[in-house]
Amino acid sequence: MATNDTVQYRAAELQPGETKEGLLAEAADLRRQIRHHEYQYYVLDDPEVSDAEYDALTNRLRAIEALFPDDVPDDSPTRRPGGYVAPGFTQVRHKIPMLSLGNVYSAQEMRDFDKRIRASLPRDADVEYVMEPKIDGLACSLIYEKGRLVMASTRGDGQVGENVTANVRTIKSIPKRITVPDGETVPDRLDVRGEVYMSREAFLKLNEERTDAGEAEFANPRNAAAGSLRQLDPAVTARRDLSFFAYYLVGPAEPPTQAECLRTLEKYGFTTPEHWCVANNADEILKFINAHEQRRRTLAYDTDGAVAKLNAVWEQKLLGATGKDPRWAIAYKYPPEQARTKLEDIVIQVGRTGVLTPAAVLTPVKLSGSTVSRATLHNEDFIREKDIRIGDTVVINKAAEIIPEVLSVVKELRPADAVPFSMPAECPECGWPVVRKEGEAAYRCTNPHCPALGREGLIHFTSRDAMDIEGCGPSIINQLLAADLVKTPADLYSLTKEQLVKLDRMGDKSSENLLQAIAKSKEAGLDKLLFALGIRHVGAKGGRILAERFGSMDALMAAGKETLANIKDIGDVIAESIVTWFANPVNQELISRLKAAGVNMTMERHQVNENHVFFHKTMVFTGTLPTLDRATAQAMARAVGANVTGSVSKKTDYVVAGEAAGSKLDKARALGVTVLDEARFRELLGGQGGTDAPAPAGSADAGTQAAPGTPPDGGMDSLF
Repeated sequence: MATNDTVQYRAAELQPGETKEGLLAEAADLRRQIRHHEYQYYVLDDPEVSDAEYDALTNRLRAIEALFPDDVPDDSPTRRPGGYVAPGFTQVRHKIPMLSLGNVYSAQEMRDFDKRIRASLPRDADVEYVMEPKIDGLACSLIYEKGRLVMASTRGDGQVGENVTANVRTIKSIPKRITVPDGETVPDRLDVRGEVYMSREAFLKLNEERTDAGEAEFANPRNAAAGSLRQLDPAVTARRDLSFFAYYLVGPAEPPTQAECLRTLEKYGFTTPEHWCVANNADEILKFINAHEQRRRTLAYDTDGAVAKLNAVWEQKLLGATGKDPRWAIAYKYPPEQARTKLEDIVIQVGRTGVLTPAAVLTPVKLSGSTVSRATLHNEDFIREKDIRIGDTVVINKAAEIIPEVLSVVKELRPADAVPFSMPAECPECGWPVVRKEGEAAYRCTNPHCPALGREGLIHFTSRDAMDIEGCGPSIINQLLAADLVKTPADLYSLTKEQLVKLDRMGDKSSENLLQAIAKSKEAGLDKLLFALGIRHVGAKGGRILAERFGSMDALMAAGKETLANIKDIGDVIAESIVTWFANPVNQELISRLKAAGVNMTMERHQVNENHVFFHKTMVFTGTLPTLDRATAQAMARAVGANVTGSVSKKTDYVVAGEAAGSKLDKARALGVTVLDEARFRELLGGQGGTDAPAPAGSADAGTQAAPGTPPDGGMDSLF
């Protein structure tokens, strides 16, 4: 496996015992392997090896080809960008090829890149680099004509990509029409290039939904983004919550420098990579790489490296490109954070929808700053494909840097008594048969009253994003179930102090606090309740959409499938799930009992004041506020008509920042977005948006705020 210390091109000479015939045969086999892995990665979005393993194969092939350049075929993977056009999509030929980036893995290789650049340019040329995070997503080209988005395509093989225009139109962070300040014009044609990606939060939510539906989980956010963008049904893409970073303009409209390119993209309304800067030499390049290594885990999305690009476009054009990579840019890839440990056992977890999920019990090992003792194994197919056995030594990492995952088996360390795994024929919770439906990856318990469903459903019901019953975590739920005090969520609302004080570690004060939290949850609102009920495919966003549309549980229950399916972001699948859930007499009884307990089943739809300062303004909340949790603050903003989003862009009007706000605050300042603290937010929220309200960035009344794209404290041209 490749590491920062091991990936180097070999010297251009045969080693003892090697022959030309043997190495050319090895090269042919490497090309076959690489093409196979590219197909798995680009077409199926289901890679079989890690990026580091793939890069090791490619670099070994390059080393052999360097020995015998006359024997390298034109279609070698080293001479073209990886990628294919998947069946089912219209082909798009790029007017300007979409190249991939070469990779380096060590500080010395990065210094060598800097030396090659300086040796290739005129002696009097100024050498500057723009440093950007390397977003782990799917490259995409967006064509705008007279400011209107007319075409979107994937990179494909670099020359020909896939037409994904309909899908890209569903991505909220991509402008459908570019607008610029008065007095400026948009070029007749723009080719905007960037990366479609999926945030870690969206990735976890999607995998949870896929598990509930009996579908195979995505291995990481990059695969999830690629699989979501390349859907033949744009409605599926729309539900996947994709995002986009723009980082390049090509063609006649390109600015003279990469730094100016990023500022122009921000002016056009695109979100550009966070924390970019200009570096003047190899030391500053490495300083950025090391700094980004520390902060990348705090970002909301995956980055697997850092990119160095020559700043001056004329220098880029002078150096040109190989058949596959630009000579003027390079990607530094961080080594994957992995660890070896022993897989001691495989246990089965039963989720709230009855899906059986295998999990690895590991000898505890340190990984990414925490001790890992369990890891996901996804499903039986995953275990069989990787031939994972109990007793094996395994390599683990953190998928999306959150969930521990088994990557591979160290087969040379396999003990003779390693035990192959098979899914159980019976549910470990209730003993009922389990089934695997045709076309699904998951096994499910067939018992509709399996205790695991009730337990996991209760844990979900009380969780923070649902009814938010503080102090009612899994350990308390388990005790309540063991004492036969609850079976359904409705039973929570009839608990008494006398019952609670008998539980382990539940004294008078703890019992009173829990009862108060349960009582408080009655006012959570219809949107939270709909999410808490665990209706298949209805997440937090779906609950909010339904609550805002119908206003009451009764109105929602009376709605037919056709009505539901026609609601934006709901569609046929979710509509069918909702109708089926409410048709179940058990669920009807649950709703009746919750209603009798006083649980709020309405969502008050306020008459929004269109003159309010926050009406139709785009707002982002970041950091820890002194008295408000983020969900409450966001709800308060939505109640007065604000559009709350998760990322800062040129279109953001206000950022409400608390302690440890981080990169979103930095970007807001760089873009000149108005920043509010909690006190000012509350003040404006309670008013009607009078003359004392700060003007959003970019408005005519923005006063002395920094101009869009103007960085604070020395600007983007300083390293940090």
